[in-house]
Amino acid sequence: MKITVVGAGYVGLVTGACLAEMGNHVVCLDVDPRKIDMLQRGEVPIHEPGLDAVIARNAAAGRLQFTTDVAAAVGHGTMQFIGVGTPPDEDGSADLQYVLAAAESIGRHMTDYKVVIDKSTVPVGTADKVRTRIAQVLAERGVDIKYAVVSNPEFLKEGAAVDDFMRPDRIVVGCDDERASLLMRAVYAPFMRNRDKLVLMDVRSAEFTKYAANAMLATRISFMNELALLAERVGADIEWVRKGIGTDPRIGSQFLYAGAGYGGSCFPKDVKALIRTGRDNGMQLGVLQAVEDANERQKQVLVQRVVARFGDDLSGRTFAIWGLAFKPNTDDMREAPSRVLIDELSRRGATLQAYDPVAMPEARRVLAGTPRLHFADNQSAALEGADALLIVTEWKEFRTPDFDQIKAMLKQPLILDGRNLYEPALMQEFGIDYVGVGRAPAPAAS
Repeated sequence: MKITVVGAGYVGLVTGACLAEMGNHVVCLDVDPRKIDMLQRGEVPIHEPGLDAVIARNAAAGRLQFTTDVAAAVGHGTMQFIGVGTPPDEDGSADLQYVLAAAESIGRHMTDYKVVIDKSTVPVGTADKVRTRIAQVLAERGVDIKYAVVSNPEFLKEGAAVDDFMRPDRIVVGCDDERASLLMRAVYAPFMRNRDKLVLMDVRSAEFTKYAANAMLATRISFMNELALLAERVGADIEWVRKGIGTDPRIGSQFLYAGAGYGGSCFPKDVKALIRTGRDNGMQLGVLQAVEDANERQKQVLVQRVVARFGDDLSGRTFAIWGLAFKPNTDDMREAPSRVLIDELSRRGATLQAYDPVAMPEARRVLAGTPRLHFADNQSAALEGADALLIVTEWKEFRTPDFDQIKAMLKQPLILDGRNLYEPALMQEFGIDYVGVGRAPAPAAS
């Protein structure tokens, strides 16, 4: 099948590459010539495990192409996937200018039946706006061409997006056109050979489903983070609590890890957008507002612990930071808790020595100009002469480090762990002063 994907960012690249992997002829369109030049040279502008191999394999086979030629891209595919960004506006609502620009381009150049698929995360009612924009352009052209608009939200986890696309839990399709429904089922048939995973519903419900899913996951994180802070006050250990409630099949074990707060391109933006949608429809979504407020507070927890130990004036103090990306297996720094930590500590005069296995180039870009921020070549180098180690991202290589080396390289053996990577009792054995999030202190040695 011939497919066009508009947008060569995170969603568009994963979608295009995985669809090509199943034998489709896919053209990825982007208006950024620099990005397209990179892709045509075989370079991938984002870090996503396994994606570079899928792109290289399908580009070499001629099934995956990249272009800035709008007319050619629109003419190529019956299926037109829109996977462009929807960044938050100042009021928290999703900015639809790129989605609607893509719709306008499709309407401007289409000459036969098209299925226009909203793959981007968009508010309820966006498909109606896309449909209207295309109709307006076709009217301006004086032509009558049939088309359908479908909602097909992505449910991809950064760091596991290729696997999520290739082995989906469910495929949500919002559609009110029988021909489009048949074509969507044909596109996704190779991804559900063992069972039917396609959930067909009306368009608005599909749009709402994506926001509801991300809001639910964000709620679980903020809920556990608040309980973790309470656990510290009452002498409980949030890790035991997590295991105790996670074994309840009504609750499950996913997204119950306390930490330094959530970040990334999805949860913060989508929670804000859903709150805004509520306001626009005369509702105050109190639960989601509390989720957002709790997350903003949680991003300050490591800062507060540093200040409690060293005072508000951190001049002359040096801190090692392990982890900069908002989560492991990605270089995404958007809304990352590390950015709040670095900004607050730098503002107080601290010197910072930061390391991340993947996100260093992106961190250098987004944190450029931060006073006294240095990027270490490796995790050991970040420790040199630091007053404490702060852990912000739970990369695997941080999970079993050389604790004797950590103790020897720090000025004082102090770890402030924002991801609960280590056991307090083990840290006590190594003679390290260890503070997690919601962890009960190890019992005193007898």
